[in-house]
Amino acid sequence: MQDSAQARIADVSLAFQIEARNGQARRATMTLPHGLVQTPAFMPVGTAGSVKAIPQHLLEELDAQIILGNTYHLYLRPGHELVRHMGGLHRFIAWPRPMLTDSGGFQVLSLAARCQMSEEGVDFSSHVDGTRCRLTPEITTDFQLGIGADIAMCLDHCPPYPSLESDARAGMEQTLRWAWRCKKSYETWLRQHPNGGSSVQPLLFAITQGASFPAMRRESSRRTVEMEFPGYAIGGLGVGESKKEMWEFLEASLEPLPEDRPRYLMGIGQPEDMWEGVERGVDMFDCVLPTRNGRNGQGFTSVGRINVTNAVYKEDFSPLDPDCSCLTCAHYSRSYLCHLFRAGELLAPRLVTLHNLSYMISLLRRIRQSIVSGDFQKEKRDFFERLKNGQ
Repeated sequence: MQDSAQARIADVSLAFQIEARNGQARRATMTLPHGLVQTPAFMPVGTAGSVKAIPQHLLEELDAQIILGNTYHLYLRPGHELVRHMGGLHRFIAWPRPMLTDSGGFQVLSLAARCQMSEEGVDFSSHVDGTRCRLTPEITTDFQLGIGADIAMCLDHCPPYPSLESDARAGMEQTLRWAWRCKKSYETWLRQHPNGGSSVQPLLFAITQGASFPAMRRESSRRTVEMEFPGYAIGGLGVGESKKEMWEFLEASLEPLPEDRPRYLMGIGQPEDMWEGVERGVDMFDCVLPTRNGRNGQGFTSVGRINVTNAVYKEDFSPLDPDCSCLTCAHYSRSYLCHLFRAGELLAPRLVTLHNLSYMISLLRRIRQSIVSGDFQKEKRDFFERLKNGQ
């Protein structure tokens, strides 16, 4: 007989309701402790509890439904004790809507010094002050749930690109073993926090791997599904492979995943990729590109990318994107943005970042509407045709 925690995981289909389809593309509603998320959705990245340059009230005005934080950064500073003392992550950062927190595994391997990976977890030196720290499946799961994440991620091992097949398999097997331990910690947490029997509970997503080996990616997804998680993420893509390869590997990863659970493509966020991912059945995306590129003067627009720092825009009095009604496009010209960047004004990266996030959120809204109306393929063709023609 299932215990209460297992039963609540089994009932997680209540949290993800598919409302419309157009081919493999799905329009759904996800119910989380801090509100609803309409999918497909793009999640702005707020690594350390802040989406760079943009305050939370403006994110709400843009209608960002959910943002992402990172366990590695939040674990190092300010730390779980302070976040819990302040009433949880949402209250601490003044964000009332859902949050997803990444497990921190990728950041440990890419940022920390003197990493030592073992079956137990990862020991490393903080990039902040050199302190020796440890992340294990149990620590990262308890940390994410303890600070109030709506969606927590399992600790995984993402192999570098390219990888030998033997190394990719070792990483996949490690990821599977860690996923099982994360699930056990999740079940323990659910038993300790029954939430009055409410079906609105935080979710734990497992991450599938497999590097550049389609058969291994199918195996990773199949074996992960056998553990029965509330949701599934596809990791290890967008790390150097061609776009053609990326879509091939994504399709292999998606093939074994269940229809009634959300699917999250990690770290992919170019506008064109939204259409391709959704067409294959992806529900959630995140990426630093809209904010990182915005800070460097590159705007995402309906006719392609524009670098407003270029001299050609010094006397261009049109908005960054004529089709956009965000605060930046409604009030400021390309000429003014060019001036701000060249003058080193702090307002410059904020304005272009604000536009890029508005663009991505609006793009996903358009994609959702096209699924409901049955016009997804037409809208996709129109999008790419306009990019191609630059008008």
